[in-house]
Amino acid sequence: MSDMKINGVGAGGQLPSLDKIAGKDADAGFERIMQEAIGKINQVQSDAEQAVKELTSGGDMTQAIIAMEKADMNFQLMVEVRNKLLAAYDEVMRMQV
Repeated sequence: MSDMKINGVGAGGQLPSLDKIAGKDADAGFERIMQEAIGKINQVQSDAEQAVKELTSGGDMTQAIIAMEKADMNFQLMVEVRNKLLAAYDEVMRMQV
């Protein structure tokens, strides 16, 4: 019976490290990471608005719907992350010192 090697899913088989998420600087900080994420969400929202404007002038309906759904999903994700952060903050504030 031969040994079977199990590889991870995806290209590298590993989750991205904080260095890759934050960029090259490992001390980028939470604020920078959140600002970049909010900037990307803002860009997706702008793309959806542009797709709707193009739709009014005879653009592709499919592309407009896809852009709007991407924007909606990103916004819902942002709200859930905010909710988790607020819950974590509340939990820390309830800790006794």
